[in-house]
Amino acid sequence: MADTKCLGINNFLYICIFMITFWNYIHTSAENGFTENHSASFLDAVPKKLPAQTVELDLSHNTISELQISDFKYLSKLQILILSHNFIRDLDFSVFQYNEDLEYLDLSHNNLSALSCHLVASLQYLDLSYNNYTAMPICPEFGKMSKLEHLSLSARRIEKSDFSVLAHLQLGFLFLGLEDISEYGKLPVFNTKSLGIALPKNREFSILLDLEVDVTESLTLSNMRDKQVHDLTIFLSNLPKKGRLLNLTLNNIEVSWNTVTTTFQAVWQSTIEYFSIYNLSLLEVTDSLHPSYLPTSLKALTIKGTELIDTEFDQRYVYQTFSDMNIASLTISDSKMLQMLCPPKANKFTYLCFSNNQLTDMVFKDCNNLTRLETLILQKNKLQLLTRVSLMTSLMKSLKVMDVSQNSLRYENSEKCSWGKNLINLNLSTNRLSDSVFRCLPVNIQVLDLQKNQISSIPKDIIELSHLEELNLASNKLTDLPGCGQFRGLRLLNVERNSGFFQSSEFSQSCQNIKRLKAGHNPFTCSCELRQLINLEKQGFVKFVGWPESYVCSSPGVLKGTLLTDFHISEFVCSTTLQVVVFLIIALVLAAAVSFLCFRYDVPWYLKMIWQWTRVKHRVWKKKPEGMIDNVQFHVFISYSERDSDWVKNVLIPNLEKEDGSVRICQHERNFIAGKSIVENIIDCIEKSYKSIFVLSPNFVQSEWCHYELYFAHHRLFNENADGLILLLLESIPSYIIPARYHKLKALMAKRTYLEWPREKSKHGLFWANLKASINIKLPSSEVMEYL
Repeated sequence: MADTKCLGINNFLYICIFMITFWNYIHTSAENGFTENHSASFLDAVPKKLPAQTVELDLSHNTISELQISDFKYLSKLQILILSHNFIRDLDFSVFQYNEDLEYLDLSHNNLSALSCHLVASLQYLDLSYNNYTAMPICPEFGKMSKLEHLSLSARRIEKSDFSVLAHLQLGFLFLGLEDISEYGKLPVFNTKSLGIALPKNREFSILLDLEVDVTESLTLSNMRDKQVHDLTIFLSNLPKKGRLLNLTLNNIEVSWNTVTTTFQAVWQSTIEYFSIYNLSLLEVTDSLHPSYLPTSLKALTIKGTELIDTEFDQRYVYQTFSDMNIASLTISDSKMLQMLCPPKANKFTYLCFSNNQLTDMVFKDCNNLTRLETLILQKNKLQLLTRVSLMTSLMKSLKVMDVSQNSLRYENSEKCSWGKNLINLNLSTNRLSDSVFRCLPVNIQVLDLQKNQISSIPKDIIELSHLEELNLASNKLTDLPGCGQFRGLRLLNVERNSGFFQSSEFSQSCQNIKRLKAGHNPFTCSCELRQLINLEKQGFVKFVGWPESYVCSSPGVLKGTLLTDFHISEFVCSTTLQVVVFLIIALVLAAAVSFLCFRYDVPWYLKMIWQWTRVKHRVWKKKPEGMIDNVQFHVFISYSERDSDWVKNVLIPNLEKEDGSVRICQHERNFIAGKSIVENIIDCIEKSYKSIFVLSPNFVQSEWCHYELYFAHHRLFNENADGLILLLLESIPSYIIPARYHKLKALMAKRTYLEWPREKSKHGLFWANLKASINIKLPSSEVMEYL
């Protein structure tokens, strides 16, 4: 990023126009059709069967020697064709007659020697440089190419008249490769905004002395030596004071330091505003006349890529040359610079870029003359202590932007930091900083880049950074989304490519102002914790940059590779509160249902009976001797309502019980034992009786005790798996008068055969016979029972 900054305002229109034009075509082709890249593919001919939709075709760095109409006839949508670095000898432009949309054509570095004038009128970019042309490859048809913006040419012979057909064209950029020129006439006044010239290797040709640039705004000169630099100083001194040339770039220069300072002086006194030097080789460095930096039009100086052939010299002299410059912008990068002196007095520096050098954090120590400096770029140096870097800025009252990325910076908690008060944009990426760095930050910071460090979390006890709007924490060791407790104004957060990831509740609660979140390319654990984060995107509260393709589940294994947008989990599974509420509701419903059923079917009554029966059985079991035989003493126990007692005593018992004692009947009035509870007596009589007769009538169902007796007898039936119940229907019982809790009686009457007392006397004999047959069993004698 800093390299872009260093080139930014100082880069000339030559580079800008070329790159912008080129990338515009690339993007257009990507959007509207196919891109076919066959560069460096060992091709000796244009491939056959290319897609008809091809918009961009790159065939550079191959061994193609010939082009035919059939090669491109079916590529009607072709816009960009790159054929540089091949062996093409002859070319008739009619091969492109079917490519009416062709706009970009690069034929540089081939073996072309003659030019066909059947040019393509639609071309905007044409590069014919570095071929075998003797004369400039220009023909009258060039004057009709009204759309042409970029033209690159080279030849061994040049005449002023060669360019006459270009006079009516308004080119954006014209490049002339004149390295191998052997015959030279004179250059005309070029009607182009940007002009690039590769100067002749033969230093006898004074191209620059003949150069006129009345309408040219940007000039790039390559392959300069001391002789050409001398011509350049003369050229600059002859520039009109109100001329348009504002940008000058020198590329691939081998000169002495004295020549460089002479060039500085010439540029300083000219109308040039932006001066750049690329790939500078210093043959020797000696003390020379120090440039006189008078008021100047120069605004920015860029020097990128310096090689020192002579390394034994006093570098302070060189540094002083630059520190004394009273200009707004200075860039010296990729130059192995060890130090930079503080300006001797206050100057105009607002932009300084010293990227990719060998500066230490002692640079500009105690420097109080950079009061206007707004941007300082020190990336790719040898800075180590963050504290010293902060102290460096404390005297830079106007400093707003600082880039110290790609160094070896570290910070210890005990160190005190002191940043410039106006610093609002700080790049600390690609260093060795840990969590403690948040205790050493400018209080007014707005944009902070901490990517590619060793940060695992944000400490709670840091100063409040209320102005922070953008925070980049990508490629660190975070395992969770950080909260915004100390920077609640945060609007953009970048946490891409960290160690692990699931959503933090603290983030949702404290980061209310975040509008954009970059969290892609993280190992997301797709669980309940992540659900709230996904909802933020779905509800539109936060824009997720790169959504959804950059957000993929990494665990659990069954969900690995699933896009977060396709990950779904219910609210119930993730909400403990909801689970508790649902459980309580279900419990309440069940309780209500159970309560209703209990009262509907008189369950409490049955529970009470079970409890009574259990207590009695327990007491009997405790008193019963071990190994005692079954104690059946009666043939039958009779249960009846007191209101039916006359029939029982006068009819039923006399007909069953004989004087010979063959049938013994248990009746509560004579067999209940005094001192025992009624329930105990009922259970005791039922268990001592072989069978139980229940005299059913409307009176029976209205008796509570009759119901007890029926319940215990029925329980014994199931307990012993015996048929011990005899239902005797004395009178008809309408079902509507049977209480709800008598559902067992209803069930028994529905399933079992019962004896009905006949009103006709003629049927009484059969009734008694059936009844006696049902209780016909031989019991032990009374004496035996008494003995037992």
